[in-house]
Parts: sequence; C-alpha cells; structure tokens
Amino acid sequence: MDKDFTDQMRELLVNQKRQILDTLVATNADFRAIVEEMDPKDFADVASDDIDRKMIEALGSQDIKRIKAIDAALSRIQQGRYGLCAKCGKKIPIARLEAIPYAVLCIECQKGEERRNR
Repeated sequence: MDKDFTDQMRELLVNQKRQILDTLVATNADFRAIVEEMDPKDFADVASDDIDRKMIEALGSQDIKRIKAIDAALSRIQQGRYGLCAKCGKKIPIARLEAIPYAVLCIECQKGEERRNR
C-alpha cells in the first residue's frame, strides 16, 4: 500500500477516534473527569488505555465497536498489513478504504460474511 495513502488513512482514523472521544467528553461528566485526571499524552490513545470501567459504561456499544475497529486498523498500519483482506489476503480497494477506513474485508468477502450471517 502506498505510504502517502497509508499516512492519510492513519490521520483519518486518529481523527475519527478523537471525534468519538471528544463527543464523549462533551456529553459525559464521568468520562470528562477521567480524562482530566490523566497525565498529558496523545489523546488518541485514551481509549486504548484501561482507564476505568466508567469509560466503557459511558461509551455506547456502537462507539466501542468503532474504537476497537479503529485501533485494529491503526495496528494493521503499524504492522504493514493495512489494506489487505483478513480473509482472502487480497488488496482492499482504495475506494472501500476511503469510505470505511477500518475495513477488514474486501467487498467479496464482506458480502460472503453478510450472506452467512442472515
């Protein structure tokens, strides 16, 4: 995968994660207190830390899934596996990654999973 594209996707993923956490901080006093008590560090790493059970309670299940998917995508970037389908190993089309930057499966494998889960 092209380094410029990968860097662009890393930035997009970190921004998406930051948006989720910013919204949580703005709407949840318990989570805001947790964040304010932390040592200053990269805000994008906040959800990766095992801060407190209250954070998990404050996050909605969709937000938890998205943060986990974003963290997994960031990990794949770090490992040099970003943009490869986890099932078949083929390259995930750039258009799909631009639409869903944390996509794990190519379109064909995703369709197969959806058919199987019906």
